This record gives sequence, C-alpha cells and structure tokens, in this order.
Amino acid sequence: MNNIASPNTIAAIANLIGDTTRANMLCALMGGQALTAGELSRQAGVTAQTGSGHLSKMVDAHLLSTVKQGRHRYYRLASPQVAHGIDALMNIAADGPKRHHPVGPKEKDMRIARSCYDHIAGRLAVAMADSLSTSGRIILSDEGALLTDDGKAFLQDFGIDLEDGTRSKRPLCKTCLDWSERRHHIAGRVGAALLDRTLELGWITRRPDSRALRITPVGDRGFRDTFCLPADWNAM
Repeated sequence: MNNIASPNTIAAIANLIGDTTRANMLCALMGGQALTAGELSRQAGVTAQTGSGHLSKMVDAHLLSTVKQGRHRYYRLASPQVAHGIDALMNIAADGPKRHHPVGPKEKDMRIARSCYDHIAGRLAVAMADSLSTSGRIILSDEGALLTDDGKAFLQDFGIDLEDGTRSKRPLCKTCLDWSERRHHIAGRVGAALLDRTLELGWITRRPDSRALRITPVGDRGFRDTFCLPADWNAM
C-alpha cells in the first residue's frame, strides 16, 4: 500500500492551512486543549458562522477531529503528526523576512514555557533536555533522541510509568526543534508524560486563552532540584 501523498494532495492541504483564519485556529489548538467553535472563531476574529465553515473543511481534511460532550462539540488537532506539521511551519515562517516574521513568540511567558501540543516547549523545555542529555539519561542527536536505562529509572522515580500496558505507535522519545530557542526539546511519549506529570505535581499550570505555561513557586524549586537546572536558565 502506497502511503506517499501526491503533489495534488499536498497542495490541497497546504491551501487549507494557508488561509489566515484557518491558520489562526490551528495555532490556537497547538496548546493541546480542545476548544469549541465559538472559542476558535473568536481566536481567529471571525463570526461563528464563518468559523464553522472553516472548521468543517479542516475536519473533512482530517486536520481536526471533534469530541462531543453534552451539548457542546469540541475541536482538537487530529493527530500528533498534524501538530508536528504546524510546528514545522512555524519554524519555517520564523526564518522568513524579519520585517514580516519576527523569530519566535513576542510574549515573554511564551518564550519561557509553553505547551507544544502535548509536550513542553520554550526555554524550560530546552533546559530540561540539556539536563537529561548531560546526565546521560537521554542521548540527543540530529536524528532524534534515545532514552537510556538510567533515563527510564529516573522517569520511574519521578512518577512516570512508560510501561502502563497501553499500546502506542508513537515514538517513545524524539526531538522537536524549539520555535523560539532554535534548539531541541523532548517530544514523543516521554515529552507528553513530562508535561502530564508536572501539571499533576502543580509545578506548572495552564493559562487561559494562551499556550503559555505558568511555573509555580513549588515548580521553580522542583525543576531546579530534580533536573539540576542552572540558576540563570530563565534569564531573558
């Protein structure tokens, strides 16, 4: 079975993403949370009727999926592959003419820590990746990332069970080029587990209407102590 997309299919998907309204909606969903049509329409600055038309096109193209809960229908990115594609386009756009495309997000909090679909991005994520690499828990390379036995033991001690009995086709550990830092952070199942665990511990909290993550006082101590982050890791 041939899974290689034809040029026509690639062009059709690119045309969908290339619309400013739809691009705004897709970027809003990069935080990993499901949003309603009304919330996404407000993010894109269009009416609910106009927004619904755009959302239907993206659902039909398998860029988005829907979840119904009670009277509400929520939209989210259809897969991690869609999220990686959007993130890659963000990196490409940031390399465009600087008068039109300033590098990375302007908001300070977004640069420090944000959600990248289902894992942590920003300065915090890069500092964590550096720590895990320096300690030999993860081996980073241009080709990807490898979780070592020491890394598996560290994550288990941290409360992360990567052998929870669920079957997943997602890579265990992979790198993702950070949009603002231009260095790699950790994605894959390990990256998603780190986000879930630090949210569970109250080290970070989500901010409403933003991908930015707030680092709590207990989280600041926890990240520094557990991941041995340097004192100036978040200096701007």
